[in-house]
Amino acid sequence: MKKLKLLSLLVIATISLQNLWAQDLYMPRNIKAAYQKGTRAADGKPGKNYWQNHGQYNMEITVNPETKIVSGTETIDYSNNSKDTLKFVTIRFVNNLHKPTSSRGGNVSEDFLSAGLTITSFKINGEVYNINGKAWGTTGDVKLKTPLLPGQKALLNIDWNYPLSKESGREGQIDPTSMFVAYSYPRVSVYDDYNGWDRLPHTDRQEFYNDFNDYIFSIKAPKNYVVYATGDLLNPDEVLQPEFAARLKKSYTSDDVIHIATEQEMKGGKVTLQNDWNTWKFSVNNIVDVCFALSSTYLWDAGSVVVDNKTNRRASTQAAYDVKGTDFVNSVKNNNYALAWFSNNWPGVPYPFSKMTAFQGFADMEYPGMVNDSQMGDASFAQLVQDHEIAHTYFPFYMGINETRYAFMDEGWATTLEYLIGIAEKGKEAADQFYKQFRVNGYIKDKSTEEDQPIISMSTQLSGAGYGNNSYGKASLSYLALKDMLGDVTFKKALHTYMDNWNGKHPIPWDYFNSMNTGSGQNLNWFFNNWFFSNNYIDLAVSKVSATVGKNAVSIKNEGGFAIPFDVVITYTDGTKQTLHQTSAVWKANQKLATVRFAGTKKITSVTLDGGIFMDATPNDNTWSTK
Repeated sequence: MKKLKLLSLLVIATISLQNLWAQDLYMPRNIKAAYQKGTRAADGKPGKNYWQNHGQYNMEITVNPETKIVSGTETIDYSNNSKDTLKFVTIRFVNNLHKPTSSRGGNVSEDFLSAGLTITSFKINGEVYNINGKAWGTTGDVKLKTPLLPGQKALLNIDWNYPLSKESGREGQIDPTSMFVAYSYPRVSVYDDYNGWDRLPHTDRQEFYNDFNDYIFSIKAPKNYVVYATGDLLNPDEVLQPEFAARLKKSYTSDDVIHIATEQEMKGGKVTLQNDWNTWKFSVNNIVDVCFALSSTYLWDAGSVVVDNKTNRRASTQAAYDVKGTDFVNSVKNNNYALAWFSNNWPGVPYPFSKMTAFQGFADMEYPGMVNDSQMGDASFAQLVQDHEIAHTYFPFYMGINETRYAFMDEGWATTLEYLIGIAEKGKEAADQFYKQFRVNGYIKDKSTEEDQPIISMSTQLSGAGYGNNSYGKASLSYLALKDMLGDVTFKKALHTYMDNWNGKHPIPWDYFNSMNTGSGQNLNWFFNNWFFSNNYIDLAVSKVSATVGKNAVSIKNEGGFAIPFDVVITYTDGTKQTLHQTSAVWKANQKLATVRFAGTKKITSVTLDGGIFMDATPNDNTWSTK
């Protein structure tokens, strides 16, 4: 009985501590309301009342390479799992970004512009709605004739078409024979527990936020066009000639790189069945989006790699590229390395999809199971870019992050994983140099007010370098500082707590904070407040060095405020050096001043603070010397 009482007291104490943690951090009123409603919980898990809506998409899409028109008919079986009665639905069509009337973050060329979406038929539960979509931007509201009650489903039938933009960026025409087709279908926008309908207009700056849905879809394309897509190809024997279908199937179990189709074979019309049109069928479940690409000229390589050592599950790795795409010759090999490394090291979660395809385009952009990367002319840099885009598999696709509002929740992690795999591929010195040059240097040297906006600032409220640095460099530095402070074992335990809590769901920053607190068994809110809710930057200075018999002390001012790790490098008069590493914990008690004490009888000639990748805004005051 005493043991039960003690256990009950321990549980109560743990819950109370977690509630205390949750109250330490600023929350906007809508986020507070989600916690009060019980859809989010102070321990970092989805709350007892958590829900998310779901769609089952069945789509038949046709691409006409001559006219560059994409047309489709789709059925969406949409489930309202919320506690709310929905009086309208918001439809999102990102490709309307190309309409002249859509909002954008900057100027575009005429080749970027297009007429946008045309809806030729729109039905809900069999009732016809008089909607053509011409007035829509990237979202449009449809008032329901019959409100959708909690727990009910609605069946949407939509027929549509739109032109591929001539200028290819994240999607569009790549060359006369190759197209990358993304965000290519009208979808029900997200209805969530903290904002309701996601009606934010999409711009060319912000990225994406989608529900986890199930998809069965087909792509109809002319003969000699190979179609690459998210998900499993269901009918290789119906679209490929026997030899090429056999090569593809062999690649699913092969560690080798197999050339599925060469330049000569593509030119000779030997690859696809020679029907006027072929219909490529795919399926994939529990995923936030699907996209596809097609080409009648690209070379096609494939292989596979074990991504789950416990089950020996393999993922297919493929690459499609122009004959001049020298960066892509090793794409499958690099794919195999990246998928295995991410699965077994950081984040240390088996790659969740059945396939990863690298397609040569212009975007350097991630999609579920695909990346659209450009020809760099630098194979080493191209590998790093591909690593970064593949890392996005986990954030935002495995985790269902709202990139539109909180880009640091995915770009910061992809930047961190890019750095960590870079150490394995290129060595720490090279990885550090690239990270500092590409991710930190611009941020730390820019003293404009926008650079020091809190990371928690919504991505839609930032512009220019302020957006990029908050999303990429600053967020990544916070994750790496926490990893250094907790140590790899505790950090991975906490990270996996977060990922286990929220994979397949929609986490927000406070779910990350609370999950990391619970997973580490520590109240880290002082750290999160310091990094995410402040106007801090990186700037340390040696304040004072004192030495007495056997007792030495270095006082360090934190001028910028960020709780960063750093090394204290002591040089003695005999030429020897001593390095004392300090984790971010040194700033927990006092975030403005820290004192590092160490024993020693040798005379000190200089002391230098070295932040490594945590580059200092004013490095001139980082050294003290007897001179």
